[in-house]
Amino acid sequence: MEIAREVRAGKLDPVRVVEDALAAIAAAEEAVGAFRKVRAEQALAEAATVAGRADLAELPLAGVPVAVKDVVEIRGEHAGWGSRAFPADPAPADDEIVRRLRAAGAVIVGLTRVPELCIWPMSDTPEGIARNPWQPAYTAGGSSGGSAAAVAAGLVPVAHGTDGLGSVRLPSAMCGLVGIKAGADKLAESGWYGMSAHGSLATTVADAALMLSVLADQPALAELGEPGTLRVAVSTVPPLTHGPVPKALRDPVDHTAQLLAGAGHRVERATPRYGAEAALGILGRWFAGPSEQADGLDQTMLQPRTRAHVRLGRALRAAGLIRPGTQRRWVARAEEFFAGYDVLMTPALAALPPKAARWHERSALANAIPSILLAPFAGLWNLAGFPAISVPAGRHPSGLPLGVQLVTTPGGESRLLALAAQLERLNPWPRLP
Repeated sequence: MEIAREVRAGKLDPVRVVEDALAAIAAAEEAVGAFRKVRAEQALAEAATVAGRADLAELPLAGVPVAVKDVVEIRGEHAGWGSRAFPADPAPADDEIVRRLRAAGAVIVGLTRVPELCIWPMSDTPEGIARNPWQPAYTAGGSSGGSAAAVAAGLVPVAHGTDGLGSVRLPSAMCGLVGIKAGADKLAESGWYGMSAHGSLATTVADAALMLSVLADQPALAELGEPGTLRVAVSTVPPLTHGPVPKALRDPVDHTAQLLAGAGHRVERATPRYGAEAALGILGRWFAGPSEQADGLDQTMLQPRTRAHVRLGRALRAAGLIRPGTQRRWVARAEEFFAGYDVLMTPALAALPPKAARWHERSALANAIPSILLAPFAGLWNLAGFPAISVPAGRHPSGLPLGVQLVTTPGGESRLLALAAQLERLNPWPRLP
């Protein structure tokens, strides 16, 4: 927000801003591994164009360097999806998300690293590994791991991500960021049976809100209000397994619950009726969604873990096991739960992040086990299409950041952002390592 304000006022040259971002990327990228493609020359040219725009004083992201997840098309580039199987033909036009960013004055400095077909919460490819800037021995998460690494390392102030089963919230929690997934009614992305939505990653709630407002083309989302008095349900019981979450990952939830109660919110322990059907339903879609995307690709060029993953997905599709009734019944139970509450708070993670490694060289099972252990709190809200946000809330003894997840009903993005901003005031977090 500060960069855009200074550029709008003519006090800051967007070319200088982009030069600084590119210098930071050049200095840190080898260690961080955030980008699949850095657009240095193009970004400088685009920054000069922004400086000369007649509407400069009105641009919400005037001159702000932005990273975009490598799943949307940028004119002259190709969306790689973390895979060598995707054609490298330059896109003839910008994706709508990119058009909105450009219209708002943002400068797109690069495309961020993702795992192949965005399947796993570890963002590594044969070309590099996205590492957690707080603890580089650990992954930055996934599938928006490159975006999280870029923001957490201070290479860009905000980044775009997509979230199909936690792909914005999980890396945000791991890297100490605010990461919000819009509801399906606002920013749904094609594929994955409608579960994936666009979102934003930032170091502050205000920046995440500003970025989301541009992505959604809804300026009001950038205006952070007060949350009022909310009915907040708190649960640390994971869906399906109901197994214990480690105490170090529960502690930030308990501490945040105390803060919210002290701020006047009505805070209670309560857990939705998740049900085995819904939990198994997201697992089935996790396999079947990427398998649809892989249908048109050269299977021999996919990584071995991906080939095994999509084979199972095709088998589930052929057996007719991906049923819309699963989603309808889960949405009904979710609505039943939220009739009594405004917000649900859970841990963002159910296990510590995996170590940074060349996971793409390992088997599908070796990738699936840590993925499933890590992410049980996230995916059901993709199936429901409800908005959700991860907010920094503490630190693990290892030094890794930890986050809490806040969920609300469709149309409630402003409520989540207002509550997150209140938590930022009550429990400030360090913005950068």
